[in-house]
Amino acid sequence: MAPLFDPRTWRQVQHLRVGVILAPDQRTISSALYHHILNRAIWSSLAVSQVLRGLLVPYLVSARDPIRLGIDETRERRWGPQIAALGVYQDPVRSSRGHFVKAKGLSGICLMLRVDVPWAARVWALPFPTVLAPSRRYYAAQGRGHKTIDGARPMLCVGPHGWSDRTLVVIGDRTYATLQLLATCQRMLPPLTFLTRRRLDALRHALPSCRPPGQKGRSRRVGSRLPSLPTVLTDGNAGGSVPWPSPGGLSPRVQGKQ
Repeated sequence: MAPLFDPRTWRQVQHLRVGVILAPDQRTISSALYHHILNRAIWSSLAVSQVLRGLLVPYLVSARDPIRLGIDETRERRWGPQIAALGVYQDPVRSSRGHFVKAKGLSGICLMLRVDVPWAARVWALPFPTVLAPSRRYYAAQGRGHKTIDGARPMLCVGPHGWSDRTLVVIGDRTYATLQLLATCQRMLPPLTFLTRRRLDALRHALPSCRPPGQKGRSRRVGSRLPSLPTVLTDGNAGGSVPWPSPGGLSPRVQGKQ
């Protein structure tokens, strides 16, 4: 990590790290580094994530096993007038069905390496890249449309870069069960195996066909209707895997947004 920072900044990083280890409290290492390093010094989060990825995979994942990744959102409690991407989000830990709790802070999308830790007797998710995902209110103030998975596609394209000879499996919740994101995973080399959850009564449509030249009106957002999930699972699909349409049918309008 030292070559990625200025020598003076790197010395300060080491001092803060030792101080947090010797004086444990509610503040984490990332909280201590944020005010003095991360929000002031010039550094590349992409370069740091690539170095961290190179340290995690060779030592924690066997060459014969597939590389299992997880993708999910995270919230960091931050507030103040100097934070431009500040948003208000639901606190899933303190909220319940009858009680809604809001929290101010920053929202991000994390791509995590899932590894089996023998001495912990459980699977750990170790994040290496994190992309800021501002709230809908922030995008509205900027005059831009809010996209919930806009930060996930570049992460899946850049994060596993260099693993062309490995089998990649990504696990995410139903937030990422979209045709555009899954089509992006199919076009990657090697293709990503994306595991996500969907409701059994969810409507399934094929990707929109290419727009004919000279066609008037708006482009189609979805294609033809596909069989429902119970029908697919019943008609000879004992393995339980649900096929997705090929990305070759994407219209130019949809391809430009990938």
